[in-house]
Amino acid sequence: MNHSTLLSSSSHAFPLWNSDPLANAFTFESPTDSISQAIVRSVTRPWIFAFTPTAPSNGRAILILGGGGYVELVLGREGIQVATWLRSLGFTAFVLVHRFPNAEVGPQAPLDDARQALRLIKEKGYGGNGVGVVGLSSGGHLGAALLATYPGHWTEKGSGALPELEFAVIGYGPISTNAVGRHIVKNKAPLEPEEKQELYDTVQPDVQLGEKVPPCFVVYSGSDAVVPVVNAYRLVEGLGKAGVRVELHVFSDAPHGFALDCDKNLPIRYLVVHADSFAFSAKSKKRVDRIAPDTAFVSRESLKKVG
Repeated sequence: MNHSTLLSSSSHAFPLWNSDPLANAFTFESPTDSISQAIVRSVTRPWIFAFTPTAPSNGRAILILGGGGYVELVLGREGIQVATWLRSLGFTAFVLVHRFPNAEVGPQAPLDDARQALRLIKEKGYGGNGVGVVGLSSGGHLGAALLATYPGHWTEKGSGALPELEFAVIGYGPISTNAVGRHIVKNKAPLEPEEKQELYDTVQPDVQLGEKVPPCFVVYSGSDAVVPVVNAYRLVEGLGKAGVRVELHVFSDAPHGFALDCDKNLPIRYLVVHADSFAFSAKSKKRVDRIAPDTAFVSRESLKKVG
């Protein structure tokens, strides 16, 4: 995998903060990985990659935030693959390659990058019919952070209002269990680097939601050994208290990072149909559509009824 391949696969690409070229903006784990499996290991200059619709456009834009624990970025499985699916539904999908929290850029760098990405999407004229966000794993935390108030003791790199989000899809993200005082693992060691721990301590979206939170589609695994499912329950509880329309799906047995390309025998593949239905109906004013946490599997037939 290299920058040229990534650039040629996307429709457009642009840097977040400057006009420097793409070369050496970030590094890949392996030059031999396919674009659908690419992993970014370090980021000097964040970039955003646009994937225009391959189906009739619905006029909507979606910012995609992949995972990687804020120490790498799962660009292929949780970025490019998701963008490919969304563009086939008529969305313009934007995959963000953001900086990681470290001593050089501070704990707020990923959040500053994600907020700036939303500004640029709107400034460049995309998402006339609405803008949404999809975040998976650490990207789920970052996506939820976009729904929260910006920490008052941080100085944001960017400026200007963010576009009002139409909906958010949050998948298996560590919303607050990494924060000191909210662990569920006894004597949990601090995360490294310390700026990563500071990010989780400072940004706890379930208890810091802003005033205009869009409808949310939340999906987790009950057997996830990396990100405990209690994160989903905390987020949904916070959203419910705020009067936000929310839909929750918890699969009883699925690996962390299931994304879209897991074992096709798992019902997770069917979830994309339901997420699609939710995204297109996000402007509905219905109060709350919540699937109970003990709903382990969603059948193909039930999704057809919803869709």
